[in-house]
Amino acid sequence: MKVATTAEMRAIDAEAIEAYHLPGVVLMENAGMAVARCVAALLGNAAGKRVAVFAGKGNNGGDGFVAARHLYNQGARVKVFIIGATKAEIAGDAGVNLKVIEAMGIEIQEVRDERSWDITEVAARFADCVIDALLGTGFYGELKPEMLRAVTTINLAGKPVVAVDIPSGVEADTGQVRTAAVNATKTVTFGLPKPGLLLYPGAQHAGETEIVDIGLPVRLLENPAIKQNVITAQHIKTILPPRRPDAHKGDAGRVLVVAGSRGLTGAAALTSLAALRAGAGLVTLGVAAALHDIMEAKLTEVMTRPLPGSAAGYIGVDAVETVVALAAQTGVLAIGPGLGASEETKLAVREIISRAEAPLVIDADALNALAGHTDMLLKAQSLAVLTPHPGEMARLIGLTPAQVNADRLSVARQAAGQWGSIVVLKGAPTVVAFPDGEVYINTSGNAGMATGGTGDVLTGVIAAFIAQGLSSHDAAVAGVYVHGKAGDLAASCGKTGLIASDIVEKLPAAILRVQA
Repeated sequence: MKVATTAEMRAIDAEAIEAYHLPGVVLMENAGMAVARCVAALLGNAAGKRVAVFAGKGNNGGDGFVAARHLYNQGARVKVFIIGATKAEIAGDAGVNLKVIEAMGIEIQEVRDERSWDITEVAARFADCVIDALLGTGFYGELKPEMLRAVTTINLAGKPVVAVDIPSGVEADTGQVRTAAVNATKTVTFGLPKPGLLLYPGAQHAGETEIVDIGLPVRLLENPAIKQNVITAQHIKTILPPRRPDAHKGDAGRVLVVAGSRGLTGAAALTSLAALRAGAGLVTLGVAAALHDIMEAKLTEVMTRPLPGSAAGYIGVDAVETVVALAAQTGVLAIGPGLGASEETKLAVREIISRAEAPLVIDADALNALAGHTDMLLKAQSLAVLTPHPGEMARLIGLTPAQVNADRLSVARQAAGQWGSIVVLKGAPTVVAFPDGEVYINTSGNAGMATGGTGDVLTGVIAAFIAQGLSSHDAAVAGVYVHGKAGDLAASCGKTGLIASDIVEKLPAAILRVQA
């Protein structure tokens, strides 16, 4: 499913009105009806229930006026509170619907002084449900004082809240909240989801999100020019076909993992085991010779290969030729987890990346080795999938982790374009960006996965999918979703205490769920 930015949604609405002759007032009618249906469902029955509608002067407020009318017709006791404007200032389609509810005798309060604020705050506290129709997707920045007070009033009322299109105070394109935002029980959004409903902290304010059809032409909603997408189980099912009944291990692909150093052998083990659990037929772990015996004893099903390295347990430039030769015999090279930060290892990593012919999955210490050298990715022998967390991404592009998280879509998209690589920006949620600007937002996963080693597992999963014949593009998208789904299955007994190896164990079940 596509995900529309504010500008894209505005263009869709405009084209629906101008090219398809679909009146804006009809779209507003359909949107408001959907909100009313949601409120009625939330209340069980609207008859006799008290509903407070907080409305701004724009189209979001107009949707609220339509919802107020339909709920009033169902027997609800509806009060409408207009914030930041007078009735006379409300024009266009919103003005049309305001006149309708005014003619119907629905109570309307312009909130302009302390007395009217007192009335508004009492009404919110005694309402059975509050509708947030204040700002909509056009909002950006900090709330004006009257809107901040309205948002605070809604949140302090402690009642179920239905937000119209997006909770007021959330930026639709980034999910950022710069002052405060409505804490919605449910958000009813129109046509397509917006990034701010999927990205944090906006996603946390949205509650349950329902995407409703308001009659927009489907061709507009499926426009390939819209480059944001949400990853769904249905999408992944088309990417991961079931294994043939006559398959053998050679058909399932070969993965080469180059990972691990003294004190960080767990990362190498997790990546290798994840690749096997995600379906790779053969997995070979290349590790510094000083650690080889440890890994050989630790990993039963994974083949191990000693690499030239120091007695301290990290690989150096002497390992490059061996790794390049091994990579030529495999379907994918996953490099980086737990390799360590020695300068000699960094040199070796850069040389391997520049020369390896196999598709690459680059993570952790291999990413850190690329800091200041990302231009070399454009000259790599094959397409690379990079899997940074916000801290690693920050080091690669010269920002802070907070700046990365403030605009995850743009950061991932820009990096992918500059590096000619696929960028998997890990986090909540994980974002996958392609060099052509296409971006996918993941919907699986949970907070229990915020523990060491889960990123190493993701590297193994993506590598396994590439080895099994998926394109690097499909493997990155499918890998992210399956990894998160395995985390969801592992969290069935609780998120606290979940560890990375729990996710590894749930990978086969996650794949089965997707393919069912």
